[in-house]
Amino acid sequence: MKITAAEFKAFLKNVVTMIEEQKDYLCELDRKLGDGDHGVTMSIGWQAVNEKLDGELKDEQDCSRISILAGRTFLSAVGSSVGPLYATGFMRGAKAFQGKLELGDQELKDFWVAFVDGIKERGKAEVGDKTMIDTLHPAAESLQSNFAHTNDFVASFTEAVKAAELGMESTKGLLSKRGRSSRLGERSLGTKDPGAASSYMILNTFLTTIKSAQTV
Repeated sequence: MKITAAEFKAFLKNVVTMIEEQKDYLCELDRKLGDGDHGVTMSIGWQAVNEKLDGELKDEQDCSRISILAGRTFLSAVGSSVGPLYATGFMRGAKAFQGKLELGDQELKDFWVAFVDGIKERGKAEVGDKTMIDTLHPAAESLQSNFAHTNDFVASFTEAVKAAELGMESTKGLLSKRGRSSRLGERSLGTKDPGAASSYMILNTFLTTIKSAQTV
């Protein structure tokens, strides 16, 4: 498949909309484990990205520059730990798009693998720590494995999102080992990690965006 810079920007716009719709839910999850502000924090970051999309990036056709500026803008807007994580993901992933005005299966696969690797390296979390890595790591593993056999990004990413959902759901049964929620001990059981939830939502938004683009 091929997606254009306009379609990549549409994905980012769709994330903005999705985060606004899920903001209260994400805060509700976070109230059980942390400060209760994850939804607000994500909203602040993505609204800043939205302003950049409507301004400096409005006519931009270089997919790498779009991804880099989205990451930098999110980092500037968000002071919490999630800012550097997503910024690193988008800026690392941008390397797969260098000089590209149109993105094919290989570039898209490379973007998401680099995106996840960047977040893992920056955050130092492991699967089982009850973080967004419980969503992102299985998604990246699934994507790489399926793509190696099929060279079909949409089919492979569809399976990756399924793996991400299972990873997100698994956080209900995990003890928090990172951040403030680690102090809760067994009281952290039974609740999804908000970062795992929001990262799943972003992956799923990308899937729905590219599937919509295919039908146009």
